[in-house]
Amino acid sequence: MGKEIEKKFLILNDDWRDLGTGKPYCQGYLNSEKGRTVRVRTINERGILTIKGPSVGATRLEYEYDIPLNEALEMLKELCHKPLIEKDRYKIPFEGFIWEVDVFKGENEGLVFAEIELSYEGQKFTKPAWVGKEVTGDSRYYNANLARNPFSNWKE
Repeated sequence: MGKEIEKKFLILNDDWRDLGTGKPYCQGYLNSEKGRTVRVRTINERGILTIKGPSVGATRLEYEYDIPLNEALEMLKELCHKPLIEKDRYKIPFEGFIWEVDVFKGENEGLVFAEIELSYEGQKFTKPAWVGKEVTGDSRYYNANLARNPFSNWKE
């Protein structure tokens, strides 16, 4: 059984930009009902199918499987809910952890946040100076919800 323990944070500034190189991600959702999601993703020449369960705090079940790239591309085009999530992901090491910074494109242009994966709930970590407010429990920032209610539709 796979578990994902992840915390999500807004970004304060661009000080992280020179610390990593971004990779293009494209992902779509075959199912994104509350409590479970089935996602198709491409990263460069790799296709991935991911199944996630409901979040309990910062923890949820997660299963990932490599799939043929051509099948992933066809599912994104023909089966996934639109809009697709397009982003560049930067992996930035900091004090023993890897911070993943997502810079969104398309209908989520302007949204940037960072995630950190932990080994267990309550694990201590230090935030880099460019990491701001935690939004882990705010469902607006779930990628599955960004596909249904893109950042460009938000009224703040």
